[in-house]
Order: sequence, then structure tokens, then C-alpha cells
Amino acid sequence: MLSRRNWLLSSAAAVPFLGCAQLRSPAARPGRDEPGLRIKHIRRTTVNLPYRPVPARSMARELPHWVYAEICEVELANGVIGFGETMLYYTWGATSNADVEFARDKNAAAIMWRDDLGAGLQMACFDAVGRSLDVPVHALLGKQVHTQTPVAWWNIDLPPEDVASEAKTAAAAGYKAFKTKGRPWFDIWEQAKQGNAAAADGFSITFDYNDTLLNAKRGIPILKDVEKYPITKIVETPIPQGNIPGNQQIRRETKAAVAMHYGNPAPATAIRERVCDGFVVGGGATKVMNAGRVAAMADMPFWLQLVGSTITGAWALQFGAVLSHATWPAVTCFQLYADSPLQQPITVKNGYAKIPNGPGLGVDLDWNVIKKLTVPNPPARPEPERLLETRWPNGRKMFVGSDGTVNYMLRKFMRPSTLPYFEPGVTTRLLPNDGSKDWRDLYTRARAKPVITNT
Repeated sequence: MLSRRNWLLSSAAAVPFLGCAQLRSPAARPGRDEPGLRIKHIRRTTVNLPYRPVPARSMARELPHWVYAEICEVELANGVIGFGETMLYYTWGATSNADVEFARDKNAAAIMWRDDLGAGLQMACFDAVGRSLDVPVHALLGKQVHTQTPVAWWNIDLPPEDVASEAKTAAAAGYKAFKTKGRPWFDIWEQAKQGNAAAADGFSITFDYNDTLLNAKRGIPILKDVEKYPITKIVETPIPQGNIPGNQQIRRETKAAVAMHYGNPAPATAIRERVCDGFVVGGGATKVMNAGRVAAMADMPFWLQLVGSTITGAWALQFGAVLSHATWPAVTCFQLYADSPLQQPITVKNGYAKIPNGPGLGVDLDWNVIKKLTVPNPPARPEPERLLETRWPNGRKMFVGSDGTVNYMLRKFMRPSTLPYFEPGVTTRLLPNDGSKDWRDLYTRARAKPVITNT
């Protein structure tokens, strides 16, 4: 019988190879000399996307700013309007005022492969060109090899009962995979146990550790405990990705496939040294296509990680159409939100979503929803004061205050330190500001450094 790792690799190997010849060179891409493709106007609209109840609790701890998205519209000289999206405070590249000035009056087909345009503007250029030529975006990317692509549910680190709740919600919505976080401030054993008990047959839960297992010696016993549950088919970045001997040891001594962000270590090193079983691929169109081409040549699977609302979800599906080895469930995170800015839903059935074949992204904006959610003046990244309380069964407590950085809690655990490691029974909650002097004093101290007490 094939191990989970070998099954995942063999399933990727069965997919048609995407050769270099199937990607058009810039000079051969259609429409570059069409005057109607000149960019006439660029409009940007900021929206505040409300979370569903469970993400509203979890994202409030560390990432409250993920609610802000910017919709970018590109109007061409031929009257066609394309659109895209930037998650303002989480993206591989935000579109700036300078990017807009650069793009104005340019031919959209001539500049759409420039990743430095930022997410929203690049996406909008592709959408506008596709609509103008009456072809889907994936026809501009390469040869279609898939008619559907796997999609994963996503939420940030959660207490065990919420892991179970989200697994049930995801399965009921047609998903077969759920990606979440493994963190020292939650009980990973209980998360896996409750998630497994709640999951349907064939469902998987990927824990992303973001380096927090620190090294192979400490991490392997935990990975082995978690993979006793059938939900565990893939783990992401258990220890620092540059630790080549440690990651090799993890692959030798555990069964679950190991996913790593493409580019660290260098792709040639990751492939030659066999430090992972597959990749996490994100970024702009050129970067994604190049990474996908390398993964195909190495015969290694990957998941697309392009984060945003359903707009970005539709964008990710277009890449899933042409990238032969994008066979792990894509992470787009639109499941966080209560509302969609699109008229058409992204429907997932048996873990897969169909790839739209209409012009451009193949979907349309829902302006009734967008107008309701529009924010007149885009705010700076919000940084509400947050105080987290972590508790262990033996009575220890730790308090950490937000310090103005993103992932402030995670940053304190990503390197060996005196902070507690993974332990059973640990849990964390947001400690509301009750307006008292005691809360203020504790927050001030915990903002400077974690405060740990024994009672």
C-alpha cells in the first residue's frame, strides 16, 4: 500500500506535464498592438469585508486588518472594464499610486505580466484583456490541462472546538481539505483529536507550523503523534525551511507529506536535497507560472496560495487550469468572509471547484454588495490594542500585548527562546479591555515583552 506521501506524489505524476513550449513568449502574446487595449481609466474602491462568526473571533487576535480589500477596475479604450483585487494589508504586492500612474495609457496586454504592478492592477489587466479577446484568463496563461482544481478551506490558529466546528462547516460546503495553524499556544494534540473526530471520511486537515516546531529533534515526536490521525496527509513548514538536515530527517521519519514555500531554500536545492514533498506557490502571474513550470519539471505537486475574497479565488482558479502540478488544494482564504463581492458563487463539490471558461476571470462584480461594504477613505492598517492570555493546566499564565507588528504573537515563538514549547492542555484567548487600570498596566508590560506568571 502506498504511504500518504507516495500517494500524493504519484497522483501528481499522473497529471499531464506542462512543458515550457506551452507558455507563450511575451512577443507572441495576443493583443499587444491593439489600440483598443490602451488603459483609459483606473478606479480603486476599498471595501470592508465582514468575517463569519468563527473567523471573527480568531482573526481578531492577530489579523483584524484582513477585512480590508481594494477592488481595482481597469477601463480600456475599447470600453471593456476588467477588475482585480488587492488585500491591502496582506498580499505579495499592493498596487500603489505610482503603479497606477505608470499603467495609465499603456497597452494592458503589454504590461499585464509585470508583477510589480501589484495584485489588484495586474489581475485587472488580465481580466480586461481576456474580456476584450473573448477568452478566459487561463487562455492567456497557457494551455488548459484541468477543468477543475482542488480548493481548501482556511482559518487561522484555533482552539480545538473551533477546529472541529470549521472541519464540519467545510465538509458541509463541499470541501475535502482544511488548512489551519499549529501553534505553541494551542493544544495541537487536542486540535488533531477533535478535528479528526469531526471530519468526514477522506477529509484532511493541514497544520501549518510556520517554523514553531523549531528543530527535528523536538518536532518529530509531535508530528508523529498528529499523523496518527487519518486527517493528517500534509504538514507545512514544521521547522525553518533553510534547515536542510532537519527537514530531511523529518521526511525520513514521518509519513505525512511536507510542504514548503517555494524559494526557500532555493528551488534547485529543495529539489536536489529532497527537503520537501511539494511546494506552496504564490505571488504575481509571472512568478506563479515560473514556479509552476519548475515544479512540473521536478514532478512535484504544490498548492496555489493566493489570498483574498472570491475575486482572488476566481483568479486562482485560472492558474489551476494551466498548471499541471497544482494538485494540492489551493489556499485562497475567501471562506473567512460572510459576503462575496461577486455575482457568481465559487461552488466546491467533492473538494473541487470548476474553472470558469467565460471571458476574463469568468465572473462579475456584485455592486449591490460592494456599495454596502465600501469604505470612503482607505484607513491605515488598523492596530487595535489586544491582550492575549495563554493558560496551562498547571496554573501558569502568559500575557502578550500587540506591539504594532503583524503576527506579533508568532514572531515571539519562531526562534528558540525561553517561551514555552508545545504542551498538552494549553489554550489562548483574547482578554477584553475592561477599562481598568489593571488591564492597562498589564497590557503595557505585556506589549514590551511576554509576562509569565505561575498562578
